[in-house]
Amino acid sequence: MNNDQTPNVSNFIRNIVKRDIESGKHDKIVTRFPPEPNGHLHIGHAKSICLNFGIAAEFGGATNLRFDDTNPLKESEDFARAIMHDVRWLGFEWNELRHASDYFQQLYEYAVHLISNGKAYVDSQDAEAMRSSRGTLKEAGTNSPFRDRTVEENLDLFERMKNGEFADGKHVLRARIDMASPNMNLRDPAIYRIRKVSHHRTGGQWNIYPMYDWAHGISDAIEGITHSLCTLEFEDHRPLYDWFLENIPAQCHPQQIEFARGNLDFTVMSKRKLRQLVEEEYVNGWDDPRMPTIAGLRRRGYTARSIRTFWKEAGVSKAESIIPMGVLENAIRNDMNENAPRLMAVLDPVKVVLTNYPEGESEILEAASHPQKPEMGSRSVPLGREIWIERGDFMEDPPRKFFRLRPGGEVRLRNAFIIQCNDVIKDSEGKVAEIHCEYDPDSRSGLPGASRKVKGTIHWVSVAHGVRAEIRLYDRLFNTANPLADKQRDYLEFLNPESLKIIMDAVVEPAVNDAQPGEFFQFERVGYFCVDPYSSSSAQPVLNRTVSLRDSWAKLNR
Repeated sequence: MNNDQTPNVSNFIRNIVKRDIESGKHDKIVTRFPPEPNGHLHIGHAKSICLNFGIAAEFGGATNLRFDDTNPLKESEDFARAIMHDVRWLGFEWNELRHASDYFQQLYEYAVHLISNGKAYVDSQDAEAMRSSRGTLKEAGTNSPFRDRTVEENLDLFERMKNGEFADGKHVLRARIDMASPNMNLRDPAIYRIRKVSHHRTGGQWNIYPMYDWAHGISDAIEGITHSLCTLEFEDHRPLYDWFLENIPAQCHPQQIEFARGNLDFTVMSKRKLRQLVEEEYVNGWDDPRMPTIAGLRRRGYTARSIRTFWKEAGVSKAESIIPMGVLENAIRNDMNENAPRLMAVLDPVKVVLTNYPEGESEILEAASHPQKPEMGSRSVPLGREIWIERGDFMEDPPRKFFRLRPGGEVRLRNAFIIQCNDVIKDSEGKVAEIHCEYDPDSRSGLPGASRKVKGTIHWVSVAHGVRAEIRLYDRLFNTANPLADKQRDYLEFLNPESLKIIMDAVVEPAVNDAQPGEFFQFERVGYFCVDPYSSSSAQPVLNRTVSLRDSWAKLNR
C-alpha cells in the first residue's frame, strides 16, 4: 500500500461507506477493481484504482483485483500482466487476484436457474432483428417471437449452445424482464452469446461466454463485495444489476455506487481509440510517453505519487467534467520540483571559449543537488576552457531587456563565475560558430568577489566532459482540448504534429551516465526529464521530457 501522508478527502462515496460501517450494515468493507485485460490501463483507470483501494484501506477492508475476462477475442495474459504491474506501481496491493472466468461454471448454473424459473429464454433472431425490436427511448420494444419457448426447450437449447452445436450468432440467451420498460437496459438484455473461440485461461472449454452485465454483479456477489464502485455510464445499468441478483440465489447483494469518470482534455480516454492509435502506429506502442496510459506516463517520468496526489485533489463526485491537462502536469511538476536533483543540459549548443582560462586544464566545481534541500548533497561539475551554452542565450543585437550574453556584455555561469563576451566567430554562412569570452576569477561562486551582481545567469556544460545525448521533447498528443467534440471530423485530424521533437546533439552533464532507467532530473532552466527505461544506454543516453518548467499552454487556452 502507498505511504501517502495526506489526509483522506471526504466525498459522497466515503460518506456512504462510513455510515454503513457505523450502522453495523457491514463488518468489513470489500471493494474490487475489475479491468478487462484487453489493453493497458490509462490515467482514468487510476482514479478508480485509487478510489477502490483507498476506501477499503481507510476502513480496514480489502480490495480484489478481478479481471473481467468474458470476451476472449481481444484479451490476453500480456495485458493482464501489464495491468497487475500498473496497479502495483501505483502503490497498491490486492487482497485476492480473481477472474470472471473463475466463475464461468457458476454463472452458467445461475443462468440455468433463471431459465428454470421462466425468467430467461433462448432467442433465435439475428442481431439486426433483435436490435430493431428493442424500440427507442420513446417507443416500447416488441417481444421476440421466441420469447414464449417452454422452459424445457430453452434448457435444451442453452445446453446445446454450451456444447458447441450452433454457430456464432445463431442463438443468444436473454433475460425475460420487460420489453416496455422505460430503461432500455431492462428490455430483455442478452446474458450469453455463442463465441467459439479459445479463451486465454480456459482454452476451448467454453463455446458460450457471459455478457458483462451478467458476469459483473454475480462476480461481485460471489466475492462478497460490499460496495461496487462504477463510473456513471453504469448508472442506468444499476436496475439490471439489482434484478439479476434478486432473481438468483446470490450469496450477497452488493451496493452499486456510481461516480464521474476521470476525463482529461487534450487526449482521448476510449480504450478503443487508444488501441487504434497503437495498432495504426500513430504512436509507438501503449507505453509511448504521449499516451495517457499508466505505462506511457511512467515512461515519460510521471511518478506514482504525483498521480495519486492528482486524483486525491481532483476529488470524487457525480458531476461529469473534463480536467485541464495542466492540472495533471502541475502535479508532476510540483512533485519533481520537490524531489528532482538538478543538473545542466544544453539542447542547442554553441561553443564558448574562455580565452583567459589555461589551455589543457580543467577543474571540478561543487554544486548543490537541490537548492532547497541540502540533505540531497552536492554533485561534481567539471569545467574547462571550452563550454557549451544554449544558442538562444546569446544575441548579437538583443532587445532592450535581454539579460543574457551579448557582445561586450556580462553574464554569470551557473555555479561558476562571471564571463564577458569579447569576440564572435562565424562560419562561412554567417552563423555564430564560437563566442570568445574572458572570465573573472574573483567572481567565482563561494568567493568574496562572487557578490558582484550581473542581471543574467545561464547554464552550461563542459565541452571536454559533456555527454552527447538524445533528447525527446514530448508534448500533448492532440492540439485541441476536445478532439472528439466535432462529430463531423475524425479525431485523428487533431493529432498534434509537434507532440514529439527529437534532438540528437544535446549535451548533458556527465552525471547522467550514472543514472538508472527511470531516474529523473530537473535540467536547470530547461525542464524535468527522465532516463528512458528502454532506449537509453551509457553509450547514448536518451532522456524524455516529462514536463516543462512552466505551462506553455496556459495562455493559449484563456
